Parts: sequence; C-alpha cells; structure tokens
Amino acid sequence: MKLAIVSDLHIGYERFAEDAFRQAKEALEKASTMADAILIPGDVFDKRAPKPEVIAQAINIFRELSRKEWKARVVEFESKDPSSRMYTTVPIIAIPGTHERTSEGKENVLELLALAGLIVDASEARVIIESGGDKVAVFGLGGISEDRVREVLQRINPTPLPGMFNVFMMHQSTFELLPFDDNVIRFDDLPKGFDLYVDGHIHGRYEGVVHGKKFLIPGSTVLTQLKDGEQGNKGFIVFDTSDSSHRFIEIDSRPFFSVNLEFEDATPKAVLERSDAEIEKVLSSGSDRPILRLHLEGTIASGFTNTDMPLRSLISKYSQKLVLEIDSSKLKSPDAEKEIEQIREGNIGGVSVKELGMGIFISKLKEQKFDEDISASKLFEILSSGNTKEKVLKEADELLSS
Repeated sequence: MKLAIVSDLHIGYERFAEDAFRQAKEALEKASTMADAILIPGDVFDKRAPKPEVIAQAINIFRELSRKEWKARVVEFESKDPSSRMYTTVPIIAIPGTHERTSEGKENVLELLALAGLIVDASEARVIIESGGDKVAVFGLGGISEDRVREVLQRINPTPLPGMFNVFMMHQSTFELLPFDDNVIRFDDLPKGFDLYVDGHIHGRYEGVVHGKKFLIPGSTVLTQLKDGEQGNKGFIVFDTSDSSHRFIEIDSRPFFSVNLEFEDATPKAVLERSDAEIEKVLSSGSDRPILRLHLEGTIASGFTNTDMPLRSLISKYSQKLVLEIDSSKLKSPDAEKEIEQIREGNIGGVSVKELGMGIFISKLKEQKFDEDISASKLFEILSSGNTKEKVLKEADELLSS
C-alpha cells in the first residue's frame, strides 16, 4: 500500500494566505492520485480558532478528496476515548497539531472536519486501512505539551498489531532535532515495534531511523518561519509499505532564499549597495516573487549607527518583485558599543552615571527656581536610593520640611 504523508498545511496563515491554501490544495490533490491513503501529522490549520472563511477553504479541499474513488478504506477505528468516533471510511487520517491544540476536554477545529465526515481523527486512536487484502494500522498522537508526552505515551501504550504494517504518527519536537530542552522526548522514548514513524511540527524535511525503522518528516507545505532549514522546495512524501521505500514529491511553492552578508567598518552606502546587489542576484534567478531574508553582520564605520542604515528603502523599492526581510541586529556600531560599555562600567565620557544624573537633576531644580537652602545633592541621594516608595517619600518629606 502507498501512503502519502502531507504535513503542516497551515491553512489560514495570514502572511502568505494564498500560498497556504494553494499549496495545501495542490499537495493533497496530487497525493490522492499517487497514494492509497493520506496521513496528515498535524497543523492542517494555522490557528486553533480559524476564521469561518478559512474553515470553508479546508472543507472545500477535503470535500473534493472525499468524492474520489478510493480503493483503500478505513475498516476499523479504536479509541480509549468513548466520545471519539469514525464518521467516514475515506482513508484520510489526521491528527491535531500544536496550532490546533485546545484545552483538555474541548473540541478542536480538526474534530469539526472529522464530524463532517471529511477525515478520520486518529488522535490517541488506532485506525486500520485495508486495500486488496493489505492492512495498515495507524496509531496517532496529536500535538501535546512537551512535558506530558512521556506520561501520555505510557498511559495509552501504543502497540503494533500482528499481521499488518504498523505506523506511529505524532506531532512533536524530538531532542535529536531540537536539543535545547531536556523535556523534549528522544527517539528512544517512542514506542517500539512499529514499521514506520511519521512526525509533523518540524517545517524542514528530515529522514532518520528510530528503533531500526524509518522516521520521516515531510516538512510543511507552506513557508512560515523564514529559517535556513526551510530553504528548498515544499512537498510531501510517498511511502510504499511493500518495500519500505519512499520518495519526496515536490509541489509548486514560492522559493525562499536566506543570505548572510558580512561587513567590516561599512558605511551606510556600502551596506545599501551590497544588499541591493544581492537582491538583484536573487531576482535574476527568474523566480516569481520569491522570499528573501538578508542577515547583515559585522561592523559599521565610525560615526554611524544602525539607525543610519536606509534599509527600509530597499523593502519599498522591491515590494512588487519579492518579499524581503532584513535582519540587521548583528550589524554593530563600534561607537554605540563603546557607549554601552561605558554605561555598563558606570561612566560616560569619564563621568560616572551617578554624577551625570545628579548634574542633570540639579540643573532642572534650578530651572524650576527650587529653594536653594535645601540640599539638592541630598534630595538626589534619597530619590535614587532604591528604597521602597514609602521610605523614599518619608525621607524626602522630612528633608523638605526641615
């Protein structure tokens, strides 16, 4: 049996709403012509409470798919949740992702598609698909908080069934791919004995091995995060259970470029000209309205600051030709860095911050014709002492009264 794995459609993603809808539609329609069943490991929608028109977009896509003549059918559904049911035999199996997750006990938007008979929601459930005597069992785990995954896996105890091909499908981070949090599950935490492990959530494509079997992430069908790992065409995976082979199928997606530019003592003109040249290079590739993210790093010439960089003019200049983002946070000004360091050390221009503050304070008091018999320096000490509001007011009142 051939299984199409299509993930992270993010229908309703506002920044690239048309891309999200068009690319989700193309991926699912193409998948339906190449596979016996479709597996969706989460994030069909971009928001847990999408607008009605966004839900309508998804319904239109899945309604057309449900009208297809599918040779494979869902023949069995089993869940420990008595409220979970199967409302269609169409072999489109999905789980909710983190973007669709709601409070425990509340229905999520993916369940609406299941109630309408457009998909089968396999969250914490086992679904069996049959075609020509071949059977595939899919056990799903929808996206949940990282600190609960191990406990939930222990509670539901996903177990493969004998005599059929078994798939474990989830929507989670893993430590092997995102080694930043010990709460994140590891490959070894996943249930053993399955023939294929499928994951969503990660927007870049990944192929690995878990317990000696393939672990596949197709990546998202639309660009959302503008990260280096999302460069390359979008698409989905077709997996053949007969020989455990798979291939990646590309869809027509907007190209994304991420470029790093390094500078040393650069003037605003030099930064502008080099950035402009890089943009023209991307446009010369012939791509239709691509997405470009420029990362500017290094140092600015003395006498200039980051705010002197006329980068917004580039965004305006190319607004009709491409989507442009410029990150200049790592473009440093030696002058600004020196001032920051002086502040850290407690002095500016050889004068301590405290002395500078006191000078300004006394100057302002004189402008207001403040009583010169009162010690301005002592009043400053009280106001800048860091004591509680009540104590500061009390001491200041005593000084002024005396």
